[in-house]
Amino acid sequence: DRQIGRAIALIHREPARPWTVAALARELAMSRSAFAARFTELVGEPVMQYVARWRMQLALNSLRNEGATVGELASQLGYRSEASFARAFKRVIGVPPGAVRRRLV
Repeated sequence: DRQIGRAIALIHREPARPWTVAALARELAMSRSAFAARFTELVGEPVMQYVARWRMQLALNSLRNEGATVGELASQLGYRSEASFARAFKRVIGVPPGAVRRRLV
């Protein structure tokens, strides 16, 4: 599906952008509800869940491979605070970002 593929490309290209279902739907010239339903049907998860999972996969890779700090990642991925980033990371990955960093040191 060209439109959903474009949405995924936008999310991947700009992970820090403050995406919402409505903002992505606008980018694709679709209604919010039609976009949300089609995304979930084709991708297998709601769009905002996909956005969060993509951001946390980027963060996990950065923590493991680049030694990025929690503060750097929060900023790079569009979170307003380290605390909000850390909560999202733990919710998606299952462990706090600090635990991932400590395992590497």
